[in-house]
Amino acid sequence: MLRKVRVVRNLLGGCLFSAFLFAGEATALEPEHEVRRLMLATESAVQGGNWEQASEYLSRLQQMESEKPADYLYFRGRVMLESGHLNAARSALESYIAKTGSEGEYYTSALAMITRVETAREGARSVAGQAASSPREPTAVIEPAGEGSLDQLRELYLADSDTEALVIHLNALLDRAGWTADRRIKRLDRPADLSYQVYRMNDSLKIQESRRDNSGRVTHKSESLSVFGVNTSINWDCEPAAAACWIYDPRDGSRLMQLAEKHGVAAEVARTLGKLIRTMQNRS
Repeated sequence: MLRKVRVVRNLLGGCLFSAFLFAGEATALEPEHEVRRLMLATESAVQGGNWEQASEYLSRLQQMESEKPADYLYFRGRVMLESGHLNAARSALESYIAKTGSEGEYYTSALAMITRVETAREGARSVAGQAASSPREPTAVIEPAGEGSLDQLRELYLADSDTEALVIHLNALLDRAGWTADRRIKRLDRPADLSYQVYRMNDSLKIQESRRDNSGRVTHKSESLSVFGVNTSINWDCEPAAAACWIYDPRDGSRLMQLAEKHGVAAEVARTLGKLIRTMQNRS
């Protein structure tokens, strides 16, 4: 009789243990609740200044297919700013403001952080300008030459897609390659006379040119470049006499961008632009 009782107890214990495991699996959060949980965890980590933890939560959010709240962009921008990835930070913060407008909970804070990004950029340019007068080792540049490096770019910029990562990286390169008419000017903290920014607009790219005159007034000009039927091998060259490099339009071979005479940067701009066009073509 005692043996039967023990057998029954063992069976009940096994059933209860199995039921416990099943209950644990059954209570797994639905995607929308998991997104909310991770957002709360990110907010808590940011408030505590634990940027590594916040970055981990954001990476997990990035991998989820569920729609993310607009605050995700704000926290992403804040973490990228603290990590020193200024272009990625500004991109995320501007996307947050575009999505929420002035009604966003972190609207004022996002504007303030964009100003911090600009200040940090100016500081970096000033330091670079002081260092430029003495010989130094070339600065490493991330080159998206293979598929593996696209994964690295997505991770670096916390981007949701290859296209977004390439756009951010392209604009980071262009930010370094602004052209100035007076070659005697070595101050890198002075805004360039000619600079560019690229934006994705559905199946086209908007290329915005900013031109600064002698009085400091800036005029903007934009043109649209459809990715369909476009050669992804972008040509470029540099002319020392003009102290400039050119990126050529893949549609007709005309000059598309005029950059500072930096062969490595110009080549990388051409490669990244070509890869961006090819990626958009494949996604389409």
